Amino acid sequence: MSETTEWEGIAYKQVFDEETLGLERRKAYDRDLSIQELENTLQSLYVSEGNNYTGRGPVGDIVMAATIAAYEQFIEEWKKDSRPQR
Repeated sequence: MSETTEWEGIAYKQVFDEETLGLERRKAYDRDLSIQELENTLQSLYVSEGNNYTGRGPVGDIVMAATIAAYEQFIEEWKKDSRPQR
């Protein structure tokens, strides 16, 4: 990775990890949290991502992409963990 783009990977990983940790804590402490609620938030994030008419810039784009990815992964893992074991 070149020096000029290395910061992007570092920033993405940091935001992704922090968002995932926040979702894990939220799930652990909020008994009312549901997959549906997280999916609704994810849908709002998709809308926000598309409403970039003023331009977020590279940092904002990285934050948005990493946040969405964290939600997508967290939701899929929760669904997988919720399936009955065979």
